[in-house]
Amino acid sequence: MYLRHTIRRKDGKVHRYWCLVRSVRVGRRVIQQTVAQLGELDERGRVEAQTLARQLIGTPEQAQLFKDGSEDLTVPVRLKGIRIERSRQFGDVYLALALWRGTGLEELCRQLLPVGLERIAWAKMAAVLVTARFCEPSSELHIAEDWYRRTALCDLLQLGDAEVNKDRLYRALDHLLAHKTTLEAHLSKRCGELFAVQNEVLLYDVTSTYFEGQAEANPQAQRGYSRDHRPDCKQVCIALVVTFDGFPLGYELFAGNTHDSRTLQTIVAAMEARHGVMGLDHRPRHGQRQESGVAAPHWPTLHHRRAEVGVEEVRL
Repeated sequence: MYLRHTIRRKDGKVHRYWCLVRSVRVGRRVIQQTVAQLGELDERGRVEAQTLARQLIGTPEQAQLFKDGSEDLTVPVRLKGIRIERSRQFGDVYLALALWRGTGLEELCRQLLPVGLERIAWAKMAAVLVTARFCEPSSELHIAEDWYRRTALCDLLQLGDAEVNKDRLYRALDHLLAHKTTLEAHLSKRCGELFAVQNEVLLYDVTSTYFEGQAEANPQAQRGYSRDHRPDCKQVCIALVVTFDGFPLGYELFAGNTHDSRTLQTIVAAMEARHGVMGLDHRPRHGQRQESGVAAPHWPTLHHRRAEVGVEEVRL
């Protein structure tokens, strides 16, 4: 048993008349028999008609039997009166979270950063940092005060805008730094499984970043060769190692007055400890020179390794 309506047009008006119908088998045919004429019904009248049908047949009726076709009607809208409020970026952060979980970082951070007395789990703050780095690399201040509020992470992570502030983000970085080696080794292994990354040959370079202040609390902040043309500022040197395809494998931090060639031995030892024996190709920036005796340390276990320092090539 169900409701059916017919449409009548009279004096320029459209009238919809409802009737309660049941299906009756007559021989080999099934016909619709009108049980009651219900006339024009508003929303309340259709609810009462549903109750009547339920009482007549003794079982709940199917919802689709009582659709009046209103879902197919069009409604005129004045576009000038419409505005968008609190729009959120969704696609990029959703993909970033999928990669965060697919690489196993979410589970690893939960193990490395167990829940303590903090109000927000550090693993969740790490997810915010990684997602921001993937979608819109910027400072922690920009993440907290602008970027996070423009994304759908508040719904995807169930983390309100007010809970993300620069101090909490900085503290999350401090917690992650304590597990730097474990995180790098995990990513190297996982990326090798997902993308068949080869570690036989690695590319290595050194850059620097300077401080505007005195940085007296940072012993590694020293004056040295400035790639930013700021010899008046203290700096630190950052050595980055990537695969031949550009996948980053790790980094090391050195004092700002460390010559590039003096970082090579430390980098090779660190990479071999994490990833095994491999090749390393160092292509320094323009203007760097070789210091005698620095680029050829005695390591009996190193084989088939090359480092280009300045204009000379030495075999280690």
